[in-house]
Amino acid sequence: MPAHAELAWLLFCTARIGWLNRMTQFKEKSGKNREGASVGLYAYPVLQAADVLLYQTTHVPVGDDQKQHLELARDIATKFNLDTGTETFTLPEPTIPPTAARIMSLRDGSAKMSKSDPSDASRINLVDDPDTIMAKIRKAKTDPEPLPSEAEGLEGRPEARNLVSIYAAMADESVDQVLARFAGQGFGAFKPALGELLVETLRPIAARLNALKADPAAIDAALEAGAARAAALAKPTLDAAYAALGMCR
Repeated sequence: MPAHAELAWLLFCTARIGWLNRMTQFKEKSGKNREGASVGLYAYPVLQAADVLLYQTTHVPVGDDQKQHLELARDIATKFNLDTGTETFTLPEPTIPPTAARIMSLRDGSAKMSKSDPSDASRINLVDDPDTIMAKIRKAKTDPEPLPSEAEGLEGRPEARNLVSIYAAMADESVDQVLARFAGQGFGAFKPALGELLVETLRPIAARLNALKADPAAIDAALEAGAARAAALAKPTLDAAYAALGMCR
């Protein structure tokens, strides 16, 4: 989808360095070596803004860690519209479901579960086989205390809270409901139950993904059809952005 890169370049000329300097994810990912980080990493939130604004998006489901990036997209859209005296872009609103689970690393309850983590043991992959899932949950970091009867008892216990939250999300229950069932039990009893729940919940997803991986032609066809549909949807906004700047494509 070349339109994403095209719009991103136009928005690079609208975004401000001060805005990007405040992006917490860049600070976290670049660490102490900010001068050695790539321009692509630094400017990535502007590309994200293009991804959203290109389709006149009104609402975007995000987690807390991405809300700042959506706020940046709104700032960019507002400035572009004001600078050009147009209403080229819709200002998107973040949507954070109140019941959405925040899934953290199996090795560190203070860090989110991520496919970019160097350790495969830190996450559950959708195509992990049952034995792998059970092994990862069995080795997941915990503490020696038994589970409390209410959510308040998980304060200061990030790994315990994470595993209980994962169970609640998979079972479509509240954390308090899960704790009511396992209160007083240790992780020796809770982990196998969580592992089995994950295996059964993810089994049909893994089967579907593996079937798709075995049919690359179907994947290519879906990608081509999706790209064609997206290009048609994106064209009016990209054309309008060029026109607002007095430019021709």
